Amino acid sequence: MKISFFKYQGTGNDFVMIDNRQNNFPKVNTSLIEKLCNRRFGIGADGLILLENEEIASNLAKPTDFRMVYYNSDGNQSSMCGNGGRCIVAFAKMLSIIDNETTFLATDGLHHASILDNDSISLQMKNVAEIKIENDYVFLNTGSPHHVMLVGDLENYDVKKNGATIRYSELYGKEGSNVNFVKQLSENHFALRTYERGVEAETLSCGTGATAVAIAMHAIGKTNAHHIYLDVEGGKLEVSFEKDGNSYTNVFLKGSATFVFQGEIAW
Repeated sequence: MKISFFKYQGTGNDFVMIDNRQNNFPKVNTSLIEKLCNRRFGIGADGLILLENEEIASNLAKPTDFRMVYYNSDGNQSSMCGNGGRCIVAFAKMLSIIDNETTFLATDGLHHASILDNDSISLQMKNVAEIKIENDYVFLNTGSPHHVMLVGDLENYDVKKNGATIRYSELYGKEGSNVNFVKQLSENHFALRTYERGVEAETLSCGTGATAVAIAMHAIGKTNAHHIYLDVEGGKLEVSFEKDGNSYTNVFLKGSATFVFQGEIAW
C-alpha cells in the first residue's frame, strides 16, 4: 500500500501531513507512524499530522472546517502542537478546504487562524489561567505542558541532557513535560531552546513552547509587553495576548508555515 504525504515545516519544526478525510490511514499503527517520522528509514519529521473531516457538533459555537490529529515522532498521539497547527492551516489552504480564515478542532479545542502575507499564519491558542511559579521555573499548559526556566549561557547549554533530566523527573511523573530554556534579549524579546517529549530531543522550534515562554516571562515580571518576539533555533515567532485578571486570553502565535515537498511512500 502507498501513502501520499506532504511535508511542511514551521520555523524548522517539520511534519508529515496526510489528507485523511477518507479515513484510509491506519491510525492505530503506531510503528508505522514512527517509521514515517524516522529520518533514516522513513520520510523524517518531528511529528505526523492527519487532516480529517469534522462533523459540526451542536455544542460548538462555531462551525469547523476540519480536525487536526497530531502524533509525536514516537508514534503516539499527543497534545496540541502550535507549529503543527499553523502548518495544517497552510495544508488546508493548499487542499482548497479553506481560503484565508479558518476554525478547526484540535485535541485541546477550537482554534481560529488567519493566513497572512509571506507564508505567515496567525493561530489562536487556548486561554491560560493556571500558572505555577516556583523559584527557578514556571509551569503552564498552552495546549501542551511546558516547564520554563531562564539559563545563563543558552547558546552552549546542553538542552538534550538537562531537558531529559527534567522531563523524566519525579516532578512530572510518567506523562512528563516539554522543557524550555530561555534567555532574555530585551524587554520584549527572548531566545529559547526546547526539549520536546515524544521527540525526546531538542527541536528547532516549538509553538506551544514559544507561547508558554511569552506568557511565563510576563507572569514573572520579566516583561510588561503584551506582544513578545521569540528567537527559536529555526527562525522567529511572535506571541501576543491580553491579560484578564489572572487569565491570559486572546493568545495568538504568529510565524511562517512552509510547504517543503510531497510524495508517496510504500508500507
